[in-house]
Amino acid sequence: FFLRMFVQVCLYFYCKCLWRCLKFVVRKLTGRCELQRICYSTKPGAARTMKIEASLKGSKSKRLQTSVSVHPDAIEKTIDDIMELKRINPDVNPQLGVSLQACLLQIVGYRNLIAEVEKLRREPYDSENPQHEEMLLKLWKCLKPNSPLKARISKQWCEIGFQGDDPKTDFRGMGLLGLYNLVYFAEWDTEIAQQVLSDSLQPKYSQFSKAEWEKKKFDKAIGYSFAIVGINITDLAYNLLVSGALKTHFYNVAPEAPTLTHFQQTFCYLMHEFHKFWIEEDPLDIMEFNRVREKFHKRILKQLQNPEMALCPHFAASESLINM
Repeated sequence: FFLRMFVQVCLYFYCKCLWRCLKFVVRKLTGRCELQRICYSTKPGAARTMKIEASLKGSKSKRLQTSVSVHPDAIEKTIDDIMELKRINPDVNPQLGVSLQACLLQIVGYRNLIAEVEKLRREPYDSENPQHEEMLLKLWKCLKPNSPLKARISKQWCEIGFQGDDPKTDFRGMGLLGLYNLVYFAEWDTEIAQQVLSDSLQPKYSQFSKAEWEKKKFDKAIGYSFAIVGINITDLAYNLLVSGALKTHFYNVAPEAPTLTHFQQTFCYLMHEFHKFWIEEDPLDIMEFNRVREKFHKRILKQLQNPEMALCPHFAASESLINM
């Protein structure tokens, strides 16, 4: 055991020293540091930003290691420090500073987004807070515009997939984050949200006729609680974000810092895709929800392993990012 541990430690230090020596030799041969080589040989997007992030974190310089966690307002100064530390002339390499700035904005922005999302997740729904109540009522109006809510505490809430007469109890797991996401989906992707809600209530007779459902082998499809599933998919999106899996997607779709809006748009995509996946899986009953969710989670994770992946096709990278 001790011999094996000794060999592993020696191998670790050997590889680490060898890698540093290799980087030194390559720099001497090319005249470029690792950051320059990455920026000049890798196109903008997740592939470049993740390599830059790994390079900075793996640097022996503390200044470079901490550059991935600076305040957004300090990024320009940080770029100057990096250029100085690496002895790079900004006048000779003007594009390098622009590329590094774009990468750092994404890296720092992702960290800040996690903090913002976490803050919402930790804030409980408060029925005494007028803003919270206003958002909840907006959710109803967006999803059921032709059915007025008769009372704040009502069995009608079950019609949009809450478990009881008062939805506030269902937000415990994800706090305000679950409500924010559901309201965003219902307000900005209203047609799809209403269709998913309708399908979740009566999947056999919503979008397709009975004959079409049978032809498509959807005849065994079972509905689910729309709002509860929305909170559950919020949990899935949250875990993808915190684990770093969503870096691939956000670094490909956000030219600069990813924002809460990017996260909410991704939630909308996941809701829509989960709904289609649920129908494709053709579960026997709602008791299969955890199995279907886990399978869906694994499929999304597999997609995100591709550095070219952008989950939402309509989040195409802007021209400003493409041209950097």
